[in-house]
Amino acid sequence: MSDTLPNIGEMLLATVPMARTLNLEVVEATADRAVLRLPDQKDFHNHVGGPHAGAMFTLGESASGAIVIGAFGDQMGRAVPLAVRSEIAYKKLAMGVVTATATLGRTRDEVIAELDAGQRPEFPVRIEITREDGGVTGEMTITWTLRPNA
Repeated sequence: MSDTLPNIGEMLLATVPMARTLNLEVVEATADRAVLRLPDQKDFHNHVGGPHAGAMFTLGESASGAIVIGAFGDQMGRAVPLAVRSEIAYKKLAMGVVTATATLGRTRDEVIAELDAGQRPEFPVRIEITREDGGVTGEMTITWTLRPNA
């Protein structure tokens, strides 16, 4: 699988209806890093006028999915990527456009080696959610697995 933006971004948006519903924008998507943006949309505001916590969670989860596609898309013929658990911390009030940046917490080679050994590897994806002024509004960790096909 290529790690170019159109292939990964298009795949994400084609397979994740919620990402399309929120009008998420794929800014960057490679095997090393994924950056997605949530536009400022009144329909998805909370009671204080910023993006709803659920929209921010979906932004972060979608960024994590993009990097998983980028890093392990070539393994999807033998394993299905699945989110196992997640944790999010809302740090500061988010207003306006917010951006999620995702990075892998383990190397691709380590994860593939476990898959090759017949294991079901787990790996964290760390996500930072920021406002346009650079303020960190949220931090997430989503643990993913590659479940081998039967």
